[in-house]
Amino acid sequence: MNAGGRAHTFGLVPTHRPAHAFASRLMPTMKATTEMIHTTEALTILVVDDDALISMSTVDMLEDLGHRVLEASSGAQALKMLEAADRVDLVITDYSMPGMNGAELAEGIRLIRHDLPVLVATGYSDLPPGSGMDLPRLGKPYSQEQLSREIANLVPSRV
Repeated sequence: MNAGGRAHTFGLVPTHRPAHAFASRLMPTMKATTEMIHTTEALTILVVDDDALISMSTVDMLEDLGHRVLEASSGAQALKMLEAADRVDLVITDYSMPGMNGAELAEGIRLIRHDLPVLVATGYSDLPPGSGMDLPRLGKPYSQEQLSREIANLVPSRV
């Protein structure tokens, strides 16, 4: 409110630039995003996270990138799904989950499919001592571009 008791209102004042001037500045970003989405062959990815909202967000990003996605809400469920699945090209798992953490899940996966890449998504900058984690990590929160880049690094033969 100003001194006279009236509320201030704000608006955008149009500039003298034509609309295409702004669009041309956005095009490289839009082109890069489009290229990012279509650079990898469709993979089958198993997402493991006990947080339904994070899992849903990750699944949406992966599907937007053109991948097929399987979901598990626990390490035990993920191992059962992995044993039953015809094809899984990559596992993306949360680190901190009840019952079985991401490092323990990775160990279980190695017993079933020793060559299957595992990406651990974690909000921890440092993992606890003795976590036994010598796996690629993706810091939370992450963008679709970061996710796409990590997938390309882990499954390069599909790029």
